[in-house]
Amino acid sequence: MATQQHKQTHPLLALLLIIGCSVFLFACENDQKEIDNWTKDVKLPEVAKFIDGTLSQNGVVKAKLKAPVMIRMEGNTSDSVFTEFPKTLHVDFFNDSIKRESWLDAKYGKYYNNQNKIYLRDSVIIINVRGDTLWCHDMWWDQNTKMFFTDTVAKYKSFGRDITGFHGMKATQDLKTVTFLTPVGSIDTEAGNKKDTVPPAMPVARDTIKTPVSR
Repeated sequence: MATQQHKQTHPLLALLLIIGCSVFLFACENDQKEIDNWTKDVKLPEVAKFIDGTLSQNGVVKAKLKAPVMIRMEGNTSDSVFTEFPKTLHVDFFNDSIKRESWLDAKYGKYYNNQNKIYLRDSVIIINVRGDTLWCHDMWWDQNTKMFFTDTVAKYKSFGRDITGFHGMKATQDLKTVTFLTPVGSIDTEAGNKKDTVPPAMPVARDTIKTPVSR
């Protein structure tokens, strides 16, 4: 009788043993994940304040930047390496003779170190030495090509010109050449200072404004 009872409880003990081993393996797996999370290389952001620095290329100063706060992040990919300016920034741009030709202000900026590009957002305004002004909500600056570009609405104003582009714009760093997609606005003609209206263009059409060297 005792022998029969022992045979009946044997499967139950085996089941409990299997369940116990599964719980143990699951716990070990979780512990390893927690260990990996605690021991992996975590790159913390570098924060600096009251920045007054330069952007150089091949030893030549291309721009000077001022910002109250700078945050540098360095990840494992090229896109994850960037420098962020979350509380406004001011940038002066220089030509090859290291003479200031334009400057900009924005409430936010993000510089992608490996691409030599900076993304600007919120109340972006660019002014050149002649007073030509460009406004935009967000914009990119390419350090290699010295070009500004955007796919959003941009407004350009200079002596005798008042143009708005609704579907994108690109401009040289000195604002001597500004190209709009679907521009709307007015341009003063030389004869009698009469204003000619720039009608909306077709989506594939572009209107390029070239600023004269002297006025």
